[in-house]
Amino acid sequence: MTDDAYDAVIFDNDGVLTTLVDRSVLREAAVATFDSFDVDPAPEDVDRVTIGVSPDDLAAVCETYDLAPDEFWRVRDETASRAQVDAVHRGEKRLYDDVHAVDAIDLPRGVVSSNQQMTLDFLFDHFAIGSWFETVYGREPVPESLARKKPATHYLDRALDDLDVAAERTLYVGDSWVDVVAGDSVGCDTAFVRRPHRRDHALDTEPTYDVETLAALLALDRVPVSESEAAR
Repeated sequence: MTDDAYDAVIFDNDGVLTTLVDRSVLREAAVATFDSFDVDPAPEDVDRVTIGVSPDDLAAVCETYDLAPDEFWRVRDETASRAQVDAVHRGEKRLYDDVHAVDAIDLPRGVVSSNQQMTLDFLFDHFAIGSWFETVYGREPVPESLARKKPATHYLDRALDDLDVAAERTLYVGDSWVDVVAGDSVGCDTAFVRRPHRRDHALDTEPTYDVETLAALLALDRVPVSESEAAR
């Protein structure tokens, strides 16, 4: 093991540890949210609260339909979370085949995701990987969480504090430009996992490492592996 090994590794979840759900699953959850408020929205407003929702998106949609943002967003997040749970039970959302490489890393580990905390709690319990991580952060079901998600560093800062490690000695692993920007902003090295859905993804911020699988992390000089893995 190199003397310059990282002190911790933090992972994104969706597209890194677990597969993505089809966009249609989340769009149907958004439609169901409007239905619960007896609102018939324009298609473009459904799209605005489906994926990549900004504080301005939420405010504009709620103003258009005279909805209380706190209540609307709570229902939207709960509905989207249930939709993902159902997708897991149908076998549509699963662990990636290489996810056990995470457990082979001989360092404290954490997760920072823009998905709901309630979804992460279910996933890690269902797939029995919660014990792999010392800290896990997802979004709370409140409008304020939209300004805190990546590329903002709010949850990444909290994870670093929990792990009691310096950002410059931490590797952050993700599959999106927001992961690379968030990691870079706090001073972490970053690894971009080029899953099939990111094969041609262009990045304005260069990651420290560009890898195709989680298993490739085990070959990095600064990532120590467990003795059992090293003996294989």
